[in-house]
Amino acid sequence: MQFTSFAEFIAMDGHGFYVWLSYGFSVVIFALIIVFSISRHKTTIKQIKNRYKREERLKQAALAQEQDKR
Repeated sequence: MQFTSFAEFIAMDGHGFYVWLSYGFSVVIFALIIVFSISRHKTTIKQIKNRYKREERLKQAALAQEQDKR
């Protein structure tokens, strides 16, 4: 399919509204997927760091309690 002008390309023989709407909708959905994925990744990394810190504190408390028993 060839178009003779840019305006004709945008109009796409009367189907331009639906074509460009679907492209726009797809771009928005992909952008949201990327944003939510990055956000979730940061949250997961933060949870892992907090869990690691908590485990280290528990180990230190267990060691201190062990030394107090001696």
